[in-house]
Amino acid sequence: MKVFTFFSINTKFRSYKNRTWLFVAAVLLSLFSFASCGGDKNAGKGAASRSGNAGGPRGSTEILKTSGGEVRLTPVKHATFVLSSGKTALYMDPTGKADAYRGLPAPSLILITHTHGDHMSPGTIKSLPGDKIIIAAPAKVVGKLKEAGVENGGRYEIRTMKNGDRATLAGIGVEAVPMYNLDPKRLRHKKGIGNGYVITMAGARFYVSGDTEDIPEMRALKNIDFAFVCMNLPFTMSAKKAADATLAFRPRVVYPFHYRGRGPGGTQDPGEFKKIVHKGSKEIEVRLRNWYPK
Repeated sequence: MKVFTFFSINTKFRSYKNRTWLFVAAVLLSLFSFASCGGDKNAGKGAASRSGNAGGPRGSTEILKTSGGEVRLTPVKHATFVLSSGKTALYMDPTGKADAYRGLPAPSLILITHTHGDHMSPGTIKSLPGDKIIIAAPAKVVGKLKEAGVENGGRYEIRTMKNGDRATLAGIGVEAVPMYNLDPKRLRHKKGIGNGYVITMAGARFYVSGDTEDIPEMRALKNIDFAFVCMNLPFTMSAKKAADATLAFRPRVVYPFHYRGRGPGGTQDPGEFKKIVHKGSKEIEVRLRNWYPK
């Protein structure tokens, strides 16, 4: 019996049978090569576990170990992500096309920080599956949603939350906290208009900054397990200020996100953020993820 390898095929064999075997060998070699190459450049950067993407485009899902079990984190884009645990799913600032959420659990709760288009999209909300969805947001967001036909009744239960409000929604603890600009040159986010959030889910505390600078309320946070900290100019803050604020409230794990900005120097470098945080504290784990999938 003759054995043909990919590198020793004699071109004189031109029969249909041998051409068929050559094609099969090439396909198998290609499949082997594809399966052997890691497709996620962020693999191994602190995630307990990672899984593939059934929809897209979006970032890879990772499993966060908590005192109450597990929470699955899926970055979608920019400021948007999904946290899920058991049958409960929280969608943070959902925007973009419905295909990015395909394969993810339907939302039990949607939190929205403010009215800007990279954080609030009535069209995206309407496209999401689910028979009963709780939406919590600041008053201005609630008003904009109502204008677009997303209001109480039917599929939606809408809750207005202002800074300082606390509630348990879909079994998730939610506290609305301030987010705002400090620099008078870029007062795009005035105090009280939007919310950051502290979320308690599966025994872990998550902080989501919203669009903010390094405000005193952020620096005073306590006992945060996982933090999502924004940084872009001219809208929020620099990587240096974001890192400095993170060192003040010292979360166990931090994800720099929302880092694409406008104009020269607008987009911030999450690598620089990580370097500054690690220089100030080895106890804070900085996880860099793909927040801008293609």
